[in-house]
Amino acid sequence: MSSITTDPAVLVLEDGRVFRGRAYGARGTALGEAVFSTGMTGYQETITDPSYAGQLVVQTAPHIGNTGVNAADAESRRIWVSGYVVRDAARRPSNWRSEGTLDEQLAAQGVVGIQDVDTRAITRHLRDRGAMRGGIFSGDAALRPDAELLAEVGAAERMEGRRLAETVSIRQAYVVEPAEHGWTGEVLHELVAVDLGIKSMTPHRFAERGVRVHVVPADTGFEQIRALAPRGVFFSNGPGDPATAEQQVETLREVLRAGIPFFGICFGNQLLGRALGFGTYKLVFGHRGINQPVLDRRTRRVEITAHNHGFAVDAPLDGPVEAPLGEFGRVEVSHVCLNDDVVEGLNCLDLPAFSVQYHPEAAAGPHDASYLFGRFIELMDSHRDGRADPAVDNAVPGGAQGAQSAEDTPNAQEEGQN
Repeated sequence: MSSITTDPAVLVLEDGRVFRGRAYGARGTALGEAVFSTGMTGYQETITDPSYAGQLVVQTAPHIGNTGVNAADAESRRIWVSGYVVRDAARRPSNWRSEGTLDEQLAAQGVVGIQDVDTRAITRHLRDRGAMRGGIFSGDAALRPDAELLAEVGAAERMEGRRLAETVSIRQAYVVEPAEHGWTGEVLHELVAVDLGIKSMTPHRFAERGVRVHVVPADTGFEQIRALAPRGVFFSNGPGDPATAEQQVETLREVLRAGIPFFGICFGNQLLGRALGFGTYKLVFGHRGINQPVLDRRTRRVEITAHNHGFAVDAPLDGPVEAPLGEFGRVEVSHVCLNDDVVEGLNCLDLPAFSVQYHPEAAAGPHDASYLFGRFIELMDSHRDGRADPAVDNAVPGGAQGAQSAEDTPNAQEEGQN
């Protein structure tokens, strides 16, 4: 299917703003939370990121679809965005890796989109008014009265209170082997990764460093995790409101009580915060894109990082502090966003656990934060049966010797993402 079409489409926001354009992808209706992503590259990784479930994604980059799509760059088994908003859709892809057009893939998976709209104006509106419910209506649906479309948008679910991790998670566990990703030595550790909306590159990053990854469904309990005898536990990124994830929070508390090393990213960071007793809150318009500056407060190094989150942890920036649930000891905010001082990482000082709010797997995105995988391997090295090796300081960031990949340097550059 070509992106050249005369079929009408309209984007309607819940505050009454209307943007008219042409259909893109499937025809019909898409409802969700309208958000914007500032990444200049990586559109295929964006739309296949399960963390975007329930959202209409506005791409701030003006030209989308120019390199087509391919199986290798998909970050999950399907497209998860509820709808897609672009300015200039490519008429045809031009890249040696292309296996099809973005328009065709959107249509094949039933994803309704809109093109030829002023995405800069939409982004400025969402930046000023905040993320809000919206609807994309194309083909015959776009011909209905605006008032009728607005009423449909107003009846849609809000993101607050939505429990989505289980809807995007796998149903059956699987294992990612180090040997499948270039590792030639002995397996270093067994890791359980709880899939709350995991991207495929994340277990890849562990496996290429010698870690066997057992990816398990979102509703996996602590006893099932413990039965796999892991050296560490990982909670992934994912969609929805962290306040709804009571089961996962309680499972994480059991992991912490058992002294098993823990690492969380994005949704996993929010769940660590809640497990420690902190609250979470919804950001006005969120952080989404691959160019977000984050300060590591211990090293004073600024990292350019990939983000996709609309909620954040409510923790004091001045620390260390005692965790609200005192049994877990002291905790500090390890990273902050330089744009708005939002908490971007937590580090437990009396437990082998840390987390970050961003995406160190860098698919798509810069590789500034890839050292965190090595740091977690080092943490697993230093803890056996819940006991720390006093020769290793788990508060010092860095990669485990012999377990690092070539990416584990703060200045590594993005490698040919779309």
